[in-house]
Amino acid sequence: MEPSAPSTPDAVVIGAGPNGLVAANLLADAGWSVLLLEAQPDIGGAVRSTREVHPAYVHDTFSSFYPLGAASPIIRGLGLEDHGLVWEQAPAPFGTPYVGGGWALVHRDREATAEALERQHPGDGRAWLRLCRQWDRVGPSLVGALLSPFPPVRHGIGMLARLPGAGGLGLVRELLSPVRTVLDSELRGTAPRLLLAGNALHADIPLDSPGSGLMGLLLTMLAQDVGFPVPRGGAGQLTGAMGRRLEQRGGQLRTDARVEQVLVERGRAVGVRLAGGEVVRAGRAVLADVSAPALYGDLVAPDQLPDRVLRAMRRFEWDPATVKVDWALDGPIPWASAPEAAPGTVHVLDSIDDLHRFETELRAGHVSDRPYLVMGQMATADPTRAPAGGESVWAYTHVPQDARSGPPGFTGRWDEADKDLVAGLFERRIAELAPGFADRVVARRVLGPPDLQARDANLVGGALGGGTAALQQQLIFRPVPGWGRAETPVGRLFLASASAHPGGGVHGAPGANAARAALLHARLPG
Repeated sequence: MEPSAPSTPDAVVIGAGPNGLVAANLLADAGWSVLLLEAQPDIGGAVRSTREVHPAYVHDTFSSFYPLGAASPIIRGLGLEDHGLVWEQAPAPFGTPYVGGGWALVHRDREATAEALERQHPGDGRAWLRLCRQWDRVGPSLVGALLSPFPPVRHGIGMLARLPGAGGLGLVRELLSPVRTVLDSELRGTAPRLLLAGNALHADIPLDSPGSGLMGLLLTMLAQDVGFPVPRGGAGQLTGAMGRRLEQRGGQLRTDARVEQVLVERGRAVGVRLAGGEVVRAGRAVLADVSAPALYGDLVAPDQLPDRVLRAMRRFEWDPATVKVDWALDGPIPWASAPEAAPGTVHVLDSIDDLHRFETELRAGHVSDRPYLVMGQMATADPTRAPAGGESVWAYTHVPQDARSGPPGFTGRWDEADKDLVAGLFERRIAELAPGFADRVVARRVLGPPDLQARDANLVGGALGGGTAALQQQLIFRPVPGWGRAETPVGRLFLASASAHPGGGVHGAPGANAARAALLHARLPG
């Protein structure tokens, strides 16, 4: 992907992850000439797939399921289906198996979900449908507000107009509450507690902290609205479609092109310098799909930044690190108790107390010997991912950025011995629910925090979210207080990564916000 680029494109975009690709596409749609520079050999950032684990199986290297992508008006607006993207769905979006048998499941049909919950605990089905009706009134405006530049005026007004019929300020309080408060309100059985709490921990917001209730409800309700879809043929087909769309609109893509400096003259970004010394000028803007710490003080020299920004960056908080294991299986996961509808995403947890134990260990810098797992059954959702009868499986867990302790034998070096040790913990936990799991393994890959960062520099220390999603680093505080939008202290330079509002997830909002900001500032005088 190295066609000749315009000598001075209107915009240079650094990083061809989903946010960089969204930004480049929107600028090209506006008639700008765009050059997109990617350090890796392939585009996609944390949305890529390979046959590296086993040549007969497709495994996603990082992310896999995209409810936020399917719900995002930004992603939908690109019309990627016209560029080869096909969405696939598992029979059920997600679920949690019980150690003693049975499952908690969310179905695409909310009535089916409610019926199952009612059978397990009378009253929960009715409470679930009341929760769904509240979501119907405010959900679309809430999603729109989350994915808009801050403050989200239009969607915020729309949500306020719908609040009186959806529970008023009581609903606002519930959305901002810890997920445990939401669970204790009306839902009494085990199943809804596991379903909501499992989704809440997709982000790094503790279950007892404000915002975890919103995350749990958001992903759970989206599962019934749009499902947990996957791109047919692998996650890389999503970003591949974005790349093809960009090239069809005249945009230029260059891989193996690592940017090492943003060039600044008279307080404005005027281009970039690549590793090796090549200089590329930018006529109107530079957009950076890189982490905030990589931009402030690294790509942009410290003497080009205000002292208060440099001080704030020293307090920037990363989300936890990640360990991910991929398996190629010669058959489906041998669950001891088969679910009534096979879920694509599986949360492995025993109870809410089990999650609290895991969170406590994580915050204490300890690698848990019974990790909370998020798993994916990819051929269940997309049969092209494995040979007939086989399964392409992954699981990940969060570990401390600075792991100070762990199970016996753990060193914190994340060498092969550490990775094998943690992968063994995964497999033992899965075997409790699926005896014989190990007998079906054909091949395995273990990616520790350094491996993830080596494959995508934005995943610093294996952090998936571009910085913590906790309230102290969200909205006007993301990435630092006073710069809670795509604009940066450097003129014509815009932050387009998950380190900017609204944060992690494959929805394209940081890239879209940066593109809108660049277009707006280009129209301003001076």
